[in-house]
Formats: sequence, structure tokens, C-alpha cells
Amino acid sequence: MIRIPSPAKLNLFLHITGRRENGYHELQSIFQLIDLCDWMEFERLDSAEIQIDGLNSVELEQNLIYKATQILKPFAQTLSGLKIRIEKNIPMGAGLGGGSSNAATTLRIVNQLWNCGLNIEQLADLGLKLGADVPIFVYGKNAWAEGIGEHLTFIDLDQKQYIVLKPDCFISTQLLFSQKALTRDTKTTKFCAYQIKPSDFGNAFEPLARSLYPEVDEAMQYLDQFGVAKLTGTGACVFTELTEDMNLDEILKDSPCKAYSVKSLKESPLNHIQVK
Repeated sequence: MIRIPSPAKLNLFLHITGRRENGYHELQSIFQLIDLCDWMEFERLDSAEIQIDGLNSVELEQNLIYKATQILKPFAQTLSGLKIRIEKNIPMGAGLGGGSSNAATTLRIVNQLWNCGLNIEQLADLGLKLGADVPIFVYGKNAWAEGIGEHLTFIDLDQKQYIVLKPDCFISTQLLFSQKALTRDTKTTKFCAYQIKPSDFGNAFEPLARSLYPEVDEAMQYLDQFGVAKLTGTGACVFTELTEDMNLDEILKDSPCKAYSVKSLKESPLNHIQVK
């Protein structure tokens, strides 16, 4: 049995810069990996069955972990059944990429368990078929993202600590994308511009999330008392950078919803794990 961490991410900003003919949106963002992790256990089975424990609320065929195993099957040299257990610490539907991270972890570990022989670029290409955020977790590195999120430039980011709040609501990404008020024509920019003045970089979904979901607005107002609150992804989670003048314990204690203290990662712990 193999036990593996599957980390979450923050979008330090998220701009929509255009829209493709197929309806997909062009974006720019920074993916920052954080030390809030799910834990995944992989165990070979004598049968050909794929079992997934810990996500009973998701139908097996719709589960990204299951889909990741199926997409690898044609490449398997030593195919076996698998029992995959997941200990969820990353809240679902929160903009933290938990499902995408779980799928990426599955791709990387099962690639080794089944002797698929795929390299990291091939795994990232397969991951893109599962979701736009999957490749970043396959590579396990912080990145400047463009396109629909698949064009990645790996970057070094300063190590920081963040306070993350999870409002008690589930945001519909489809609903946010369908809003006419969504800004879809932000001018493209460069990482060096972000480095000079990160405060100029926001999240295109933030005003909509705040107006449609009062819980998000409440969480952002709370964090705005201490720093600059930001939305990650399409939400619902919001975050702010922890600074020396903040009282972390008090902020967490008085939070209007579930609160986390997290640290940034230079890279995913998955990058240092070799399956034997």
C-alpha cells in the first residue's frame, strides 16, 4: 500500500482575456501550490476491479480518479485492479483544485504501478482531457498559466503563508461563466508586471461571486479587515497573505466560516516520491 499527499492550489490572480470559437475562455493566472493536502492510498488488487473509497458522494464513472485510471489502461504493461482510498482535507467545489489534484496524483502513481512508461509531458497531455487544472498538478510546479490553463511557464515564487476561508456555499462555475457582466476582455500581461505590482491583479469572477453568493461577500469583508482578500479560481474559497502584524489565532477563531492556515510550496511533494 502506498500513501501519497495530493496538494491544493491558489490562483493568485485570474484574468479572462478572450473567448475561443468553441466557447472556451482564454485566461491568465498564477498557480501557487499550498500545503493543504488530501491523502491518497493505492493498493493493488488480485481482481481487475477499480475501487475508490472516501468519495461516496460522487458516482464512480464521474469520479476524476476513476477517469484517470481508465485513460491509462491502453498504456498499461502490468494491468491490475486497484483500491484507492482518499482522505479529503481539501474542501470540494472550493476553487482549490482538489479534484484535479487527485486526478493528477492518480495519473502519476498508476503510471508507475501499471508500468505505462509515459513521461511527464504525456501524462500532462492526458490530464488536460480530464480538466484544465490537471496538468499543473501533474507537473507539480508553480506556474504562470495561459490559454485555457494548459500553457504553463514554471516560475519561482516567494514562500508565503496564507489564511484561507471556505464560505458555506457551493459555487456553480457554469453560472458564473454564463453571466453577461463577466469581464472577458482583460488585456494580456506578463509575469514581470505582476512581480512589480501584484495588487493590480485581481480575479474576474470576484464581483460576480460576491453579488451572487452572500457567504463569499461576508468572508471577503472579514478578511479585508486584515489584508487584501482574494477569490481563488471561481471560488468559493477566499484568501489573504499572512503578515507579521496579523494575529493568526484570533483571525482563525473569529472567522465566520471554516478557516485554514496554509503555507506555499516550492513544488509538489509528489515530485519526490518514487513507487517501487
